[in-house]
Amino acid sequence: MTSARRGRLTVTLCRDTAEFAGLAGEWDALHRRCPTSTPFQSHAWLHSWWLSYGTPGRLRVVLARRGERLIGAAALMLVHRPMPLLVPLGGAISDFFDILVDGEDARDAVAALERGLDRAAVHTVIDLREVRPDASAQRLFALWSGARGRLTDSACMELPAEPIGTLIGRMPGSRAQRARARLRKVDALGIECRTAPEHRVADAIGTLLRLHELQWRGRGVNAEHLRPRFSAHLVRATRRMVRDGQASVREFLLGGDVVAADLALTTGRLTGCYLYGADPALREKKVEVSSMLLREVARQAADTGPGGVLSLLRGSEQYKNHWEPVPVVNQRLLMARPALEPLLRLRESQVAVRDRAAETVRTRFPAARDRHGRLGALPAAVLRGIGRR
Repeated sequence: MTSARRGRLTVTLCRDTAEFAGLAGEWDALHRRCPTSTPFQSHAWLHSWWLSYGTPGRLRVVLARRGERLIGAAALMLVHRPMPLLVPLGGAISDFFDILVDGEDARDAVAALERGLDRAAVHTVIDLREVRPDASAQRLFALWSGARGRLTDSACMELPAEPIGTLIGRMPGSRAQRARARLRKVDALGIECRTAPEHRVADAIGTLLRLHELQWRGRGVNAEHLRPRFSAHLVRATRRMVRDGQASVREFLLGGDVVAADLALTTGRLTGCYLYGADPALREKKVEVSSMLLREVARQAADTGPGGVLSLLRGSEQYKNHWEPVPVVNQRLLMARPALEPLLRLRESQVAVRDRAAETVRTRFPAARDRHGRLGALPAAVLRGIGRR
């Protein structure tokens, strides 16, 4: 028996913010051992998110240990509307949810988390959004002995983690020629790229958000990206993630001025393009910003080694489709105790009705998608109407 298999298996529920903060070291170690983890399950991201968005008394983090070793974790919170639910920490600004399980003890870790969640969800439905098809949460769902429901969620666009030259080589001939021409334009203008070290993260994130607002001005920016709590979260989380090698903030300079910036997150073999901002003046210079940014993040992704994934994250915007990505559809997993199956089916129908209404509105307002492919750019009255359904 390996060291990972020794010791008594225990399951506890963390409801205290200070206790959650104190888990950083062992959480990070588990995050590294979990083969399906994404950047959005890192302690840096989740704890920072809780500080910006959490409600005191609502924290519900299920922890499984083998002796003293943390082998499983599910980071959730309690909400009361539209009904009592356990939902993921990370909220709408996180592209993926998953549980964390130790790759050396995954079966027992999943079973322990299933028991812990069953106890934590005595009066609630568990509503897990944005679960990747290969996530460890899929194993939890398969093991769940109560009521279950599965729905589709956001589509994510993915490329192999390869240098930009290889990605261009996958494209049809005429499109590949245009992509190379766009990058030659960037080089001819003398645009330089620099990566912000940890001590400059706050300034670099501030610049990124300023450029992001400028880029979207008059075109329905995601309002959350302009709020101080979002900025505070990004600065806190990114500073730690840069230190741990899980994030890069890049600035692109023209004539000494920062004209674009982006944030990319990395865990294991997955690299995600999270957010960017660009001066609209680049369009006047005929700079294709997405190509410029993708060249650098592709270099970062390629460093993760063979078999890696470069995720363009949620949304199917046209600029992503130029690169021939593969769509991967996240799933929404609903679970509840057998006695709460009527409540789960009600939640299932609520989500289905809202999704149908949203799709109808997208047909009427085809440009109304924010970075996450959601309805952030819709007229407020339309959004309120969907939200009431």
